[in-house]
Amino acid sequence: MPTADLARALRRELRGEVRFSTAERAVYGHDASNYRHPPLGVVKPADRDDVRAAVALCREHGVPVVPRGAGTSIGGQAIGPGAVVLDFRRHLGRVLEIDPQARTATVEPGTVLDTLQAAARPYGLRFGPDPSTHSRCTLGGMIGNDSCGSHSLAWGRTSDNLRALDLLLSDSTELTVTGPLTAAERARLRERPGREGELHRALQDLTDRHLALLRQGMPALPRRTSGYPLDALLPERGHDLARALTGTEGTCALLLGATVGLVEAPAATALVVAGYPDETAAADAVPALLPLRPLTAEGMAADLVEALLAAGPRPPALDRLPEGGCWLFLETGGATPAEALTAARELAAAVRRERRATVAVVTDPAEQRQLWAVREAGAGIVTRRPDGGEAWPGWEDSAVPVERLGDYLRGLRALLARHGLHGVPYGHFGEGCIHLRLDFPLTEPRQLPRFREFMTEAADLVVAHGGSLSGEHGDGQARAELLPRMYPPEVIALFGAFKRIWDPANLFNPGALVDPRPLDADLRFPGRDLLPLALPYERDGGSLLRAVHRCVGVGKCVDTSTGVMCPSYMATEEERHSTRGRARLLAEMLRGELLPGEALVTDGWRSEEVREALDLCLGCKGCASDCPVHVDMATYRAEFLHQHHRRRLRPRSHYAMGWLPLTLRAAVARRLVNRLFRSRAAGLLKRLGGIDPRRELPPLAGQTFERWYRSRPRAAGTPVLLWPDTFTNHLDPAPARAAVELLEHLGYSVRLPDGPVCCGLTWYSTGQLGVARAVLRRSLRALPPGLPIVGLDPSCTAALREELPRLLGPAAGDVPARVRTLAEFLDLDEVELPRLDGVRAITQTHCHQHAVLGTAADRRLDARLGLHNEVLDSGCCGLAGNFGFERGHYEVSTAAAERVLLPAVRAAAPGTVVLADGFSCRTQIAQLAGGRRAVHLAELLLEALRSDPG
Repeated sequence: MPTADLARALRRELRGEVRFSTAERAVYGHDASNYRHPPLGVVKPADRDDVRAAVALCREHGVPVVPRGAGTSIGGQAIGPGAVVLDFRRHLGRVLEIDPQARTATVEPGTVLDTLQAAARPYGLRFGPDPSTHSRCTLGGMIGNDSCGSHSLAWGRTSDNLRALDLLLSDSTELTVTGPLTAAERARLRERPGREGELHRALQDLTDRHLALLRQGMPALPRRTSGYPLDALLPERGHDLARALTGTEGTCALLLGATVGLVEAPAATALVVAGYPDETAAADAVPALLPLRPLTAEGMAADLVEALLAAGPRPPALDRLPEGGCWLFLETGGATPAEALTAARELAAAVRRERRATVAVVTDPAEQRQLWAVREAGAGIVTRRPDGGEAWPGWEDSAVPVERLGDYLRGLRALLARHGLHGVPYGHFGEGCIHLRLDFPLTEPRQLPRFREFMTEAADLVVAHGGSLSGEHGDGQARAELLPRMYPPEVIALFGAFKRIWDPANLFNPGALVDPRPLDADLRFPGRDLLPLALPYERDGGSLLRAVHRCVGVGKCVDTSTGVMCPSYMATEEERHSTRGRARLLAEMLRGELLPGEALVTDGWRSEEVREALDLCLGCKGCASDCPVHVDMATYRAEFLHQHHRRRLRPRSHYAMGWLPLTLRAAVARRLVNRLFRSRAAGLLKRLGGIDPRRELPPLAGQTFERWYRSRPRAAGTPVLLWPDTFTNHLDPAPARAAVELLEHLGYSVRLPDGPVCCGLTWYSTGQLGVARAVLRRSLRALPPGLPIVGLDPSCTAALREELPRLLGPAAGDVPARVRTLAEFLDLDEVELPRLDGVRAITQTHCHQHAVLGTAADRRLDARLGLHNEVLDSGCCGLAGNFGFERGHYEVSTAAAERVLLPAVRAAAPGTVVLADGFSCRTQIAQLAGGRRAVHLAELLLEALRSDPG
């Protein structure tokens, strides 16, 4: 029946969201794989009844169903052509019960792993498996793929930690399956009435007819997630239905809920970092270390560190790595730090027995976390090689018996050399599992036969070493076609029979594992840049297409627990308002330029779907720093707005807010303007300017900073240039006045530019790039050469460091290198500063400072001052320049602020200083925090100087 009929039926029967729009289909047509399969629509069930109704209606309309958690599947398991995608993460994410005595938890399928860990932590418990995507992956997805993680060496895979699965079948039958059964329990299952008894009889009969095949045809190794785990059905394994269904990739049944086992978390840990000449030497060393029972044995080659350094600043924790070309992370645990350290020292002594090995023992928890963060970022980091080349999944998850890992790696390196491929190996060396992304020529259709040839030979290589095509991520479209190279034809036939017993209608995720789609079909990469582009994309060869393809779907942007990225997703929890969703929509737009008949978005820069998704992008730049592959959505947004509105009328706010620097400079009767802002006419002004009526219009300062500065004598001293940004100059001059007095007190002579200046950010962020360029060119002419430039507002300072060279190229000269924040300037010169012992503060870090400038100098300054400063993990304040003032953005703006910032400010003791260098941050706090006022670092330091009796 027509799509519209199914959509109407779903909307009529379901409480949750039903989305069949172009934008939803585009963003849910991707996961973390190489593939693209636009669904028919997306359903976000509100409860189990919604899941039941959705399955029944899809069955009635003959439409496949694909379950989805965080969408981080690397094999293509979370997407399906023409299917209805059930997004369980949106509403079905609760931990229903923790039973500390039984050490179990009952969860919904969309429960995020970190949510479960947080619920179990007060009882000293945790879920054992911990994949690197733990902050967003769901238990349903982990069960679907039989996820493992770093600690599976100690606590097993997901399948080792299940107690019961509540299932919904394609014919609407519901049942619960558990772990190993006795013969009597199996007999009772056969006698169950109706479909349930029929299913159990069919499964037991299938097993009984093929006992020898199941015992001999399934490789025995700790990391085997390729194919269905049918050997779990063997009598000697208790006909373990829960284990047999784990790793079936949503192809057999839908998960309604699960009871999982928990393990005792060690009270203390230590980390032994062992260095070896290369990854093969590290792999050869592992078997001798495993008898000491480390909690982890993770391998990380120097290539990964090189890729990390090419992508961003050097993490300080890398200084703890001993000499080597590959490192093993060997974690130990204990009831006390001393116990963990004793175990670590024993491991370190074993490492030293290898003549070429080096070793370091890390006991500081913060340093351990930093080192683990490097390892966890691997899935994103290695998608860009150190030389800037692209690397893709496909052969990223092979596994062999651990004693054969070194030989396998040597063979794999030789195979890569023969095919001219390169990649960065890392992974779970303690269980023989290797993660590896390679520079396959997937963007060149004529080169795809090379991809197929390599995949085939790699499959033969891993099988020759007794291994599995996949050791953690499952098969999906990426590897299911290769299963006949790993299993005999009789086992492949059993896979099909197993699926048909569970899902005879082939409703659930068809083509993902049984009767799979070709591994080199349906690739997501085709597209073409819409030229000419306005921005250089210097890290991506001048290509917006390559830039948006940085996103590989690892989904850090849908982590709502921490960080700056992505404030609009944190507020809405809508996929299209995540960094990943926006990248997918932009890619679909560029695909439409090349393949208009296949793409969902075909109107290029005029696309309303892309415009709507980017409308709630705050331009915070958090993704440019926090995304493992440094997707820079604020830049892509500026490009799109520039092209979308070219030679067209713009939104009113683009004129009112974008041109605000000139408007403020032209304001003469400032008191009259302020009275107007407080009068009934303010409503009309907001409406004309596209400003939300709930926003207060910031009053103009009675005297601009520049006028105040020019009215006073210039002090003698070392010259320094202060950048008088628009908002500080006209709306909040107190930080600039404080900075002048502070710097003069410290022996500097503060100068201002020789004429009006502006960083151009208001034009840049609204996509008026031509005007931004002109403004910056004019501003450069007003800057005297050679002097250090101190910026007070982080957004303007970041624009001078990043947008200035991006817009003007070589004409920017040395200005970006001369620009400093106040903290950077004071830290660099190491001037004597007053002590702030006993002063408590909380700090809201401006998102542009976090992303572009960094805060290392600020933290060093805290230490020098003796300031007890709590830096909030609050992300973007939500105002984000013009964003929070614009009509249609108020709810997202305030939701971003209410997540952490505003509750922390309201809860702060009356004497606590609220520090916020950003004008936007201070304004958001002033308007929404119930009367609390935030101050700039310059104001705090000046007050300290005035109070210093010395």
